[in-house]
Amino acid sequence: MASRSALRRGLLTLRNAHAARVARSLVRAPTGGARMHRLLVTAARDVLPRPGSRGFAAAADLPPHQIVPFPSLSPTMTHGGISSWQKKEGEFVAAGDIMAEIQTDKATMEMESMEEGWVAKILVAEGTEDIPVGKPVAVLCEEQADIAAFANYVAPAEEDEVAASAATPEAAAPARAVQERPDARPFGERGVPLTGSRAAGRTLDDAGAADVSPVLDADAPTMTVRDALNTAMAEEMERDDKVFIIGEEVGDYQGAYKITKGLIQRFGPKRVWDTPITEAGFTGLACGAAFMGLKPVVEFMTFNFSLQAIDHIVNSAAKTLFMSAGSISVPIVFRGPNGAASGVGAQHSQCFAAWFMSIPGLKVVAPYSAEDARGLMKAAIRDPDPVVFLENELLYGESFPISKEALSKDFVVPIGKALIMRPGADVTLVSFSKMVGFCERAADELAKEGIDAEVINLRSLRPLDRNAIAASIRKTNRVVVVEEGWPQAGVGAEISAMIMEDVFDHLDAPVERITGVDIPMPYAANLEKLALPTVEDIVRVARRVCYK
Repeated sequence: MASRSALRRGLLTLRNAHAARVARSLVRAPTGGARMHRLLVTAARDVLPRPGSRGFAAAADLPPHQIVPFPSLSPTMTHGGISSWQKKEGEFVAAGDIMAEIQTDKATMEMESMEEGWVAKILVAEGTEDIPVGKPVAVLCEEQADIAAFANYVAPAEEDEVAASAATPEAAAPARAVQERPDARPFGERGVPLTGSRAAGRTLDDAGAADVSPVLDADAPTMTVRDALNTAMAEEMERDDKVFIIGEEVGDYQGAYKITKGLIQRFGPKRVWDTPITEAGFTGLACGAAFMGLKPVVEFMTFNFSLQAIDHIVNSAAKTLFMSAGSISVPIVFRGPNGAASGVGAQHSQCFAAWFMSIPGLKVVAPYSAEDARGLMKAAIRDPDPVVFLENELLYGESFPISKEALSKDFVVPIGKALIMRPGADVTLVSFSKMVGFCERAADELAKEGIDAEVINLRSLRPLDRNAIAASIRKTNRVVVVEEGWPQAGVGAEISAMIMEDVFDHLDAPVERITGVDIPMPYAANLEKLALPTVEDIVRVARRVCYK
């Protein structure tokens, strides 16, 4: 099995090769082309500011450089030794290269470089033992010509003191259970409400109601969900040369559902990658590309096939930001049809919304309309974190009126914000994806009986817009949650628990759930219809929750 360093060097080679191909394909003036090549090759980390991250900084009397501290290779490690230096003073170091072999009381391990640069000074000789974690052991400089400036460099005394204090258990700061993102603004300001329940100290925001979907004119332009996704990806590929598409039949075949139609002709095979039938392979490759600063959009023919790549989605994409202490972002989108289609059997019909929305580190969105699809796709591609983008095959060809604002290249739908499709006062219908349309039709039927139903389009499942749901229930006092997925540990189960935590005192009736039947999807058309929610189901349960 290859070592971690060998794998990292392999990913670096792939990234550089891709960057070079993209740079050669650009028709630009020499200065602009060189700048783009530099951005790609150095995997520019421009997705979020990172206070306190590694980097080269100039001191008053020294050129740009960075101190290499003695690393902690396990949660309990406080001291160790340097068995040998693999790089000498004056040598170039690439990101991922082995700088030294580290000796602990348990094993000998490798110390990898997190940056590229030149070894200007080795501060701790090989063979030294009992080195505290954090002690400066080497200096890297950015330019080869600056090496001589560090010939007599000595680490500042305060840095040694910090390392010594950090190595002392009683002086260590208490551990924190939550890793903050580099963006330190409150979650509410960032539109990412990941806090817990009211019982856990969460304060409800009375102004947290979702926006209401505007009523468009009869002559408003229309767009299919298929075209909304296609144009959004094309505009983002045009806007950012680091965006590329990868998956089965996304190129020459124009996509299994024609979502990527025309993109290979427009951007070429260097940015629209056809792959073999190997979800584990191309998803792992895409995660590695995202680690190095590119922005892959991974297409699964159906999210049922994402199970082949679940290790990369959960263990590589979702957890790397946390496990790297915020130093490695993973800007990647996993997209494709999710849930039931029509007559494709149990292995192509499962809804994975509840699976993915339970994973910390992922963001999960599920658009309903063309405006949702267009705005959320743009937001997902621009997001610094992995986004699971759950589409619905039966919605691809459906046309929706779309606002003029949504046609702008700068239009985005914020992740984490629900939308009220239809305001009401008697009962709240909460849903996502195709079931939003069913709820709207049910609301029309209920209105004929004098029941004024409010329809909430969640759009985002992780983060979930708890404030919007709570605000609606404080108004209607009744709620029905609708989904195609299975009932046990489903989306509706999570929302029901959230309602009990946040707005139990405002309920005039028990929370009601409508889900798919708790069986694998039948193939026969008549049985398939019986296994999924219908408009009639929603109307019947809404009547019941209103005691009518």
